Amino acid sequence: MTKGAGRSAVEVRPVAGHTGAEITGVDLARPLDDAAVAAIRAALLRWKVVFFRRQDLDHEAHLAFARRFGEPVVLGKRGSASPPAFPEIETTADRLELGGRYGMEREEWLERRRHTLLRGWHCDHGARIDPPAATILRAEAVPPYGGDTCWSNLAAAYAGLSAPLRDFVDGLRAEHRLGVGYQPRAGEDAYVRHLLERQTASHHPLVRVHPESGERLLFVNGYYVEQILGLSRAESAPLLELLLEQAVRPEYTVRFRWEPGDVAFWDNRATIHLAPSDTAHLGAPRLMHRVPLAGEVPVGVDGKPSEPVTGTQPGRW
Repeated sequence: MTKGAGRSAVEVRPVAGHTGAEITGVDLARPLDDAAVAAIRAALLRWKVVFFRRQDLDHEAHLAFARRFGEPVVLGKRGSASPPAFPEIETTADRLELGGRYGMEREEWLERRRHTLLRGWHCDHGARIDPPAATILRAEAVPPYGGDTCWSNLAAAYAGLSAPLRDFVDGLRAEHRLGVGYQPRAGEDAYVRHLLERQTASHHPLVRVHPESGERLLFVNGYYVEQILGLSRAESAPLLELLLEQAVRPEYTVRFRWEPGDVAFWDNRATIHLAPSDTAHLGAPRLMHRVPLAGEVPVGVDGKPSEPVTGTQPGRW
């Protein structure tokens, strides 16, 4: 579809059946008028993640674009590659950030965080009481091949459940905790000590209601979810596995091949995503800059909000 937008004509082209659309006809380095912002927001709500190819953004323009859609979050701690003059921007550079941290090289670090096929799927900062509403990620340098990111549509995943199972999970809540997907080292483990000293956890509805679209979302992921509350571990574990497998079924996903200058903008409430793990052997940099936008406390089907457990307060980063 095409919408007139002042100086630009915003064209939205879906790239998969349920998830993802590419937007053309807009230059993100220039100020956007209200019609362009409305068209992009509508596409984001419909397709959950939108892509802009070959944009020429610097940090200042990246932030200006983000502020048209929400309030950028200032993270309490960022990686050392992040730009000091722009506290709202976090730079992710796995080869720079992960190697040598907590006594582990990059390959061991990734293996311990993703020791099962589903563990890497996550929403950003999902253990917080108020995870970001959205994230805007910009590619500066990418390998010549590999390094793709995948997203999955949590509204489609919920709708794809059988009616009896939807009715059951509508009333459940789960504990989301930082580090539950990490497989500890034998003996002393500096990262486990770090987690214990800086623990973050919340109780979120297993099905949250989107604050803008009203859609019901299957609010699960492999990286943060600890246990379904009120169920025994023997009951919780297989149900969580079933729901996570449902959430990342191929028909609900999209896979994006990055090029320098590309921008991905996703609804962090309605998606989970999987960062790549196929670039370690390539010897090529993958340098990305992201801006998270402040989000709301999730609300369940029963109208009750999430509850903080430890290490998190709304709006306090």
